[in-house]
Amino acid sequence: MGKRSILIVFAFFYCVISTPCYSAGGAKCTGHFVNPITDICWSCLFPLTIGNAAIVPGDKPDTDNPASPICICPSPTVVRVGINFGYWEPFALADVTRSPFCLVNLGGVKLHIKNMGNMIGAKRDISNNADSSAFYWVHWYKYPLMYWLNLLTNYGCLETGDMDIAYMTELDPMWHDDELSFIINPEAILFGSAPAQTACVADSMKTTLGNSMPIDALFWCLGGQGSAYPLDGSVAAQVSPIQAATQMVERMDFKLHREALVWDSTSLYTCTLMPMPILPKSHYRYQMVNTVPAANHCYPFGTNTEVWEAGHEGISGAMNYGFLIWRKRNCCFL
Repeated sequence: MGKRSILIVFAFFYCVISTPCYSAGGAKCTGHFVNPITDICWSCLFPLTIGNAAIVPGDKPDTDNPASPICICPSPTVVRVGINFGYWEPFALADVTRSPFCLVNLGGVKLHIKNMGNMIGAKRDISNNADSSAFYWVHWYKYPLMYWLNLLTNYGCLETGDMDIAYMTELDPMWHDDELSFIINPEAILFGSAPAQTACVADSMKTTLGNSMPIDALFWCLGGQGSAYPLDGSVAAQVSPIQAATQMVERMDFKLHREALVWDSTSLYTCTLMPMPILPKSHYRYQMVNTVPAANHCYPFGTNTEVWEAGHEGISGAMNYGFLIWRKRNCCFL
């Protein structure tokens, strides 16, 4: 177990036995640990493909797969020959919350951070706004579920390691300021016009009505969730809390791609993962796992939440959400 994982476990047990980890005021922190048996949509793993042939079909839309079942990968000593294998991997969890340092997917624990009130992430106003704008924090977890369950024996085709908190937006000044976020998304100035945003309607209709993949060429759009920019926690026009939370998850994935913290595979080169500064939306699915799981459904990025969000808000109304992120893997199985 890595050092960061040990610290996370220590922090969790410290919070369980000590009251300072729970805030007496402000937004309520709720959540539960994800049950890998009952909370996961295991049908979202499919289809399994070799080349472009589906070995195990699935009922969800899929990306293009390599035309050939054979792959050839270079190495320092010999050329490696393998099989082009494709599947959808559950690789990350994400919290979306109005309560800073609320770890929704770790049981609803709220960390007590010394001088938290003076930190830039904790000073953001989370009161209900008079207009439709809102602000959310996101925590991104490394979640190599397939590796833990040993469902594949070739670790080159898996996210490996321990569960770990990979990113906390409370500690990122760019997450709280539109002007600072411009540092990593300067192209946002090109896509704020009415015609550019109107084009996002096509993205939303394709995923929501056609049950198909989003349009990667419209990279500034997140379909039914709205604009991908700015890459921070501000929601300019919140339709519903679940819609805004889903937008935050998709936007966070884009941000991590832009910062080269999440890499991706392609159907053209399956030997390794590669950095992609523009989010390939079609490579991702989302599934709600907290606080009311959607255990039998996952959706392509950009799918309008109106088709599934009824009954998933939870009775507390605390606006704490957890998502499981599925990533398409095309890899050379050696």
